[in-house]
Formats: sequence, structure tokens, C-alpha cells
Amino acid sequence: MSYSRAFVGFSNTDIHYYRMMQAWKKNSKFDFNFIDCQLIKAINSNDEIYIKRKLRERINMSSTFISLIGEDTRRKHKFVRWEMEVALEKNCRIIGVNLNGKRQVDEILCPPILRNKGAVFLPFSPAIIAHALDNFGKEESDDWYFEPFIYSRLGYK
Repeated sequence: MSYSRAFVGFSNTDIHYYRMMQAWKKNSKFDFNFIDCQLIKAINSNDEIYIKRKLRERINMSSTFISLIGEDTRRKHKFVRWEMEVALEKNCRIIGVNLNGKRQVDEILCPPILRNKGAVFLPFSPAIIAHALDNFGKEESDDWYFEPFIYSRLGYK
């Protein structure tokens, strides 16, 4: 079970996936845990500079950046892409979580900024995300993914 400090970046259209990750953490049926560095509550402000300062503080607390990659992630620049830039600048481990279930980089949906940065790509599922949190060292470049035997060992088909 991991206790990695992670910031989860996502498009507002995908917030329900983040909430599901929070539910996994609370449910004893899942061996899924991490120190969530996401904002504790939404910032009640329209001041972009202030919001980004608060987000940067939270990303700076983390060692891992988990990017939930959905249908519109690559088009979100104001905050989502900016969070990715900050995580890369900080040299966080990058875990790209494909909400469409793909087990490796999705060339169509993945934001170009995350490609060839040493990120691991995997599907949205508690066991493989937990495995990535526990078994992922920062790579220098190139996208990578877990081999099929890892998924088999974790109970995936």
C-alpha cells in the first residue's frame, strides 16, 4: 500500500473520477492509498494568479503527478495544462491515467506535453494505479507502460 504524495490533475468534466479515487481510499476493500495533495476545497476566487499560486503550493508538496486523461484533457490549457507544466518543472513522477481504459499512451487524447517525459500510462482502476504509485521510478524520457503479466498478477484479464 502506497503513501506517495500525489497531486491529481483533471479536467472539471472528469471530477467524478477523482471523487471515485477518494472513495477507493476510504473503502477497506481496496488496497489503494496515497497522500492526496489536491486542494482541500475549491478556491472561491476568479483571480487566476491567486488560484495558480495555491495550486503550485499543492503540487510542490507532491512527488507524483497523476493526470486523469479524458476526452477533453488535451484542450484544457488554463489550469490543466499549466498543472502539468508545474509538475514537469518540479520533476514529479508522472502517471497518466487513461479514463478510456487504454493500458498505454493514447496518442489521440494524451496532451502532447506529457509525451516522452518518462511517464507511465495505464487505465483508470485502483489496483494498477496503486501498483504504479508503489512501483514507479522516474524515467528520463520515453513513455512506458506495465507489461501484461503485471496486470495478470493484479487480477486483470
